[in-house]
Amino acid sequence: MAAPWSGSDGYHVQLQRDSQFLCSDQRMHTELVDRLVLQLNRTYPQILTDKEAQRFRNLSVPTTVRLAELLVHLQGKGEEACHEFYRGLQIHAYNVYFNLPTRVSRRRGPLFFLSCFSLAVGLALLYYYGEGNLSATGPFLSFSVLGLGSEVLLAHAKDGSKIQ
Repeated sequence: MAAPWSGSDGYHVQLQRDSQFLCSDQRMHTELVDRLVLQLNRTYPQILTDKEAQRFRNLSVPTTVRLAELLVHLQGKGEEACHEFYRGLQIHAYNVYFNLPTRVSRRRGPLFFLSCFSLAVGLALLYYYGEGNLSATGPFLSFSVLGLGSEVLLAHAKDGSKIQ
């Protein structure tokens, strides 16, 4: 059962990519790690047994070390274990889940491209039907799309003025 954001990468690969971020994020505190361990242990004992859960809840070990070991353990358990970790993270710490590197990189991609492409097509149609004169749009603003690498700069000017 894949989430819409998982793309072609499996949860195992995503967890590998997100591990460094998760271990360095201050929001991954002791209480949150304990909640995630308990959820995995109680809901999916085949993923995290009682003995394993006790190991990952040992307060004499720093939280970052326990979290790093938990992530390695889950990756070793396979795709379902990684998926359930993400599900628990979404439930218990949505702000962390929402800012994961694998989520942030996918959030902008296709929608950004489609919006820029739609704008370019709209401008081309406006230019074509306006007989090459963008100021024929009446009270609307004229737009110029300038491609700058992967970013798009939208410059605008009022009727009749030229954009350079």
